[in-house]
Amino acid sequence: MREKPREFCGIFGICSRKHPEDVPHHTYDGLVSLQHRGQESAGIYTFKDGINNQLAGHKGMGLVTQVFSNKSILDQLGGNVSIGHVRYSTTSESSIANAQPFLLDSPQAHFALAFNGTITNYLEIRESLKSEGNTFQTDTDTEVLSWLIASKTKETGSYVEAMKESMKILDGSYSMVLLNDKGELYAMRDPRGFKPLCLGSINQYAHVIASETPAIEAVGGKVISAVHPGELIKVDETGFERERVANVQRKALCMFEFVYFSRPDSFIDGKSVWDVRKRLGRFLWKLHPTKADYVIPVPDSGRAAAAGFSEESGIPLAEGLMKNRYVGRIFITPKAEDREILVRLKLNPIRSVTEGKEIVVIDDSIVRSTTSRFIVNLLKTVGGARRVHLRISCPPIIASCYMGIDFPTRRELIASTRTVEDIRRQVGADTLGYMNIDGLVRSIGMPHNQLCMACLTGEYPLNAPPQLELLEATLGSRTQ
Repeated sequence: MREKPREFCGIFGICSRKHPEDVPHHTYDGLVSLQHRGQESAGIYTFKDGINNQLAGHKGMGLVTQVFSNKSILDQLGGNVSIGHVRYSTTSESSIANAQPFLLDSPQAHFALAFNGTITNYLEIRESLKSEGNTFQTDTDTEVLSWLIASKTKETGSYVEAMKESMKILDGSYSMVLLNDKGELYAMRDPRGFKPLCLGSINQYAHVIASETPAIEAVGGKVISAVHPGELIKVDETGFERERVANVQRKALCMFEFVYFSRPDSFIDGKSVWDVRKRLGRFLWKLHPTKADYVIPVPDSGRAAAAGFSEESGIPLAEGLMKNRYVGRIFITPKAEDREILVRLKLNPIRSVTEGKEIVVIDDSIVRSTTSRFIVNLLKTVGGARRVHLRISCPPIIASCYMGIDFPTRRELIASTRTVEDIRRQVGADTLGYMNIDGLVRSIGMPHNQLCMACLTGEYPLNAPPQLELLEATLGSRTQ
């Protein structure tokens, strides 16, 4: 049980003409900068030219620094091409069998694949592939995606054509990197561009693919551009080639990347995440003005919106909640007393800021309401706040996501069954104000029909209408 939604994965790929000894270390650094996207497992695979075209790799459960705590592992991997992955498990238990990159060694093809997203029609594809004699070791859509590419590679004799053909079949979200036994690095982003992906270079001798721009900058690179929706990129020692394979009119970039998931220093499809979040804060003030002594962010994802709210309102910005950075992620347990202890361990009010004051608290979202309730109570009972106004920079979340965000199931989303006034009473705030969809769209600065807001509207921008009950049973059961 948990309060905040989770992003499944972060991916990284690099191909270098020089300094092969740096490639696995660059991959490590890139993954560390993407650690916020997945903290349950990590892995790196590299290509070693001249040694039977070997793909060598290492992966394990835990943070990147834990999985690669012995730096000699990176030295032993070597190679001039590499891909890496950080992941949240999508199964009920974390398992090394589901850690990525996923290595496929078959007569059809030999490659490692790192994937971010959810293939919404993967059950149908899986049955089709099984009828062709393919066997599966896991229940993940990553393995289904791998076997589909392998099957198409055998048919076409070309990775480029195989991935083009796969794109015609796949539905849902997928940003991915693939490293084959020829030392070729491929990147592909689904035609609607649900998940971010970007391309960069390091001093003209290496090219990098990553989920977010800070991962490119962390290895000394410069961002070239986003990988466009429906685009396929091939990278080798001679450089890179890019081709727009599919072009659909309806784009669907996940709005939650701007609200919560991505790092504030990221640029997604050319847009600054920090700037978007500040605009959300400004819009929140226009929608829900109130008198207060201070504006206080919930660390860390509420900071930019709080700054915008403060600037627009003229109410001073203050750090009223101190975050214990050594606690790590909180998975909210079923027992109320355990939940309260966990929140108290991670957050504590700064009494000199909050005592006797009327404060506005800025947070990015309310999912179950567990954390919001504890924060409001904490500020009042421990911090001594006189009144607490809660402002949320995301509209109410009313539906589950089947495109790669690990939301709780629909029945657990408080806004799907309660009014705003009900939620206000439950969390104990004096007032509660949410962002609306118009303000969200205007703050992001993209047309409504270029964003995925399925979790806010229940309208899923997929090729085929999703089988919601089946997806809820298969994907939803994995997130308990």
